Amino acid sequence: MHESDSITRLKGVGEKRAKTLESLGIFTVGDLLRFFPRDYTDYSLPTPMNELLPEDTAVFRGTVMKKLRPYISPRYSIFKLTVSDGTDTFLITFFNSKYSFDSLEEGQEYCFFGRIKGTALAKECGSPSFIRANDPNVLVPKYHLTEGISANIMSNCVRNALSLCSIYDPLPDGLREKYGLCGYKEALGGVHFPDSHETLENSRRRLAFEELLTLQLGLRLMKSRDRKAASFALTDVDMNAFFSGLSFRPTGAQLRSVNECISDMKSGAPMNRLLQGDVGSGKTLVAAALCYFAVRNGCQSALMAPTEILAKQHADTLASFLEPHGITVALLTGSTVKKPVYSAIESGEAQVVVGTHALIQSAVAFHRLGLVITDEQHRFGVRQRTVLTAKGSSGAAEHPTVPHQLVMSATPIPRTLAFAIYGDLDVSVLDEMPKGRIPIKTYGVDSGYRERIFRFILKYIANGFQAYIVCPFVEKSETMTDKASAEEYYESLKQTWFGDIPIGLLHGRMKQAEKDRVMAGFKNGEIKLLVATTVIEVGIDVPNAVIIVIENAEQFGLSQLHQLRGRVGRGSEQSHCILITDSKSEYTKARIDTMVRTSDGFEIANEDLKLRGPGNFFGAQQHGLPTLRIADMAADTVLVHETSTLAEEILAADPKLTAQDNAGLRRLVQGLFRDRETFGIN
Repeated sequence: MHESDSITRLKGVGEKRAKTLESLGIFTVGDLLRFFPRDYTDYSLPTPMNELLPEDTAVFRGTVMKKLRPYISPRYSIFKLTVSDGTDTFLITFFNSKYSFDSLEEGQEYCFFGRIKGTALAKECGSPSFIRANDPNVLVPKYHLTEGISANIMSNCVRNALSLCSIYDPLPDGLREKYGLCGYKEALGGVHFPDSHETLENSRRRLAFEELLTLQLGLRLMKSRDRKAASFALTDVDMNAFFSGLSFRPTGAQLRSVNECISDMKSGAPMNRLLQGDVGSGKTLVAAALCYFAVRNGCQSALMAPTEILAKQHADTLASFLEPHGITVALLTGSTVKKPVYSAIESGEAQVVVGTHALIQSAVAFHRLGLVITDEQHRFGVRQRTVLTAKGSSGAAEHPTVPHQLVMSATPIPRTLAFAIYGDLDVSVLDEMPKGRIPIKTYGVDSGYRERIFRFILKYIANGFQAYIVCPFVEKSETMTDKASAEEYYESLKQTWFGDIPIGLLHGRMKQAEKDRVMAGFKNGEIKLLVATTVIEVGIDVPNAVIIVIENAEQFGLSQLHQLRGRVGRGSEQSHCILITDSKSEYTKARIDTMVRTSDGFEIANEDLKLRGPGNFFGAQQHGLPTLRIADMAADTVLVHETSTLAEEILAADPKLTAQDNAGLRRLVQGLFRDRETFGIN
């Protein structure tokens, strides 16, 4: 049996079970072996039973004292027994699980894991998991499961696969020896069925090392592919003419970033650069300067934004910077009257084109596209960026001339991880804020302050300012009745505190025309208070808005809270961000304290990464990169650096991974970067 074989080759996996496993992304034997546990139940350190209280979830050890008579009916069955460790006695209950009940023997000692219920004097535990007290496998895996696939079924399938499958180790022997890595089959067995913490750590380290090395190799191959292509070799332009026309002085970080980009664009190879800057750091000015540089070299520029609101805002801002220099800026979105814009783009009359996904439609043809800018690039997949860039490609297929590319992000990534996440890009950082910005005052409060907050908002509105209230949900949820929903909140405020104030509602389920109407009303001051979801997270610039209230702040990640806070503080008035939460957890307290303490986006990103982990931090699309199964770029920073150095060494000696020793690495890269045409690693 081989890793590429269908899961149906395994004993006990028929068509029905295979369909269920496919819903978990498991199609082959290899997929099953790489379906790693999400966590482990550690039975090695049980808590004395008398120390446990109702609502605790813990491991405890005890002897089965007595099995009580089961209650069995046609609809359900209840099985009960008592367990004691000499300090206390619990009643254990299993529902519809005769197998578990029969597995436990009177007089035998077991380790149990479950949630304690009942009272302090009569404690109970419902349907705990358990192992024999002398079982050497004290670390029991937990998997993401679905109906029809129990933990036992998953474990049995994995055991069968490990015993029957011929498993090839993709890492060269010398590389494993150099870095002290165990074999691939040993690592798979150790991560699914560890017999000790040491075995688990060694196995996880091997698999994480392999995954990170694969990622680093793939990203470097992408970068080397792009650098071998030719691009428009732009020449020096008098940039003083652009900067002297500004009404303010650019920051040193802005000037440095512009110079880094221009240096790339003059090299003859395509620029492929990330411009990373905190909220309000001035990325759009850098984009405008580069558009100016490209246009003066006879090239068009295109800027793609994720929403119509943001695209319109960028078009207005770029026009204010560029039109005084005689440069034409055009807007292309889903609601644009397209034919005249198409014509202006194709003829070159539109020198700078700003738009949404509408830019990548097949009907859009550029005259001479030399620069592609993508804003909030984590909201686009790699393919979308590639399609837009391809609109500027010319020449023979084997020697294409491709546009320069800049991607911008206001989500700060910790510097140590920047290359691991954006390995196909060079990085420029705007680490300096424009002078004159007043720091936003941030407060963390509970819902008892809500009436005071409403009075605070009314006072500012009476003085001519505006405010946001952000809710985590659009409508009321049956499972989260205590969480604020934008629709209900909006209706409540209209009928109570803000009945005499023009207020608006904005959320992602509204039609685009309605969203644009509401946003325009808020931007021009007709709407004084905007109740919204995170649809405002990106791209709304209203200098007159000075208060943002975020309800149920525990529902948001730190980086998202920071993005939302950036909607205020854009004018000359002191702005305020108020985070409301009734959560008492230490996790929430740490996050709110971080927001109150600092406005440094990089510090916040580091804290967010520590608290939430990279999966949640980077989001589902993970910036268009492959999803990692086991590596944790927050916890595995040593491995990130080791594999980064190793990837450089490997590709320096074997630039296309064609050597026989690297055949396994090549297959790993092709497997992780499945879209080989996009990633250029055939």
